[in-house]
Amino acid sequence: MLALTKRIDYGLIALAHLAVHREQVAAREIAARYRMPQALLMNVLKSLAQHGLVRSSRGSRGGYELAREPESITLNDVIEAIEGPVRLVKCAGLEGLGPTQRCELLKVCPVSGPVRRLHRRLKDFLCDVTLAEIAFDPEFDRQADLPAAGEASMPREMMTVGLALTANGRGR
Repeated sequence: MLALTKRIDYGLIALAHLAVHREQVAAREIAARYRMPQALLMNVLKSLAQHGLVRSSRGSRGGYELAREPESITLNDVIEAIEGPVRLVKCAGLEGLGPTQRCELLKVCPVSGPVRRLHRRLKDFLCDVTLAEIAFDPEFDRQADLPAAGEASMPREMMTVGLALTANGRGR
């Protein structure tokens, strides 16, 4: 199964929140709003800050804000900041691997070429999808899912970020 990790899910949710609100927000506020474990979210936000996707400030009025415009942050940027480079299989992305890290089947593998082409297409797709597309999805009505004052935040299953299988209006 190919799936985004919970850390990436939390990172996308936090980034989408920051993109929509465009102000400094405390990690505890985001964690409470979306029912995420605060410690895990803070770890994810730290990774995003180390890769220049968010800025953090300390203190009683501290928090996180986007470091770049949502249109310039790609899904690939987020995944690489949180989990490292995307590699479908060991032979994908050979350019950075030393001889001991390369797949021992590379010379005889009948699927190496097609899988590497698939990897490239996936990577291109991830580089096409921006935070703006995720955060400002026209099919998602933000007001419908906001809790009323004093009401508990929305259930976790209602706020998972969903990715359409299209990028920039092109079907795949």
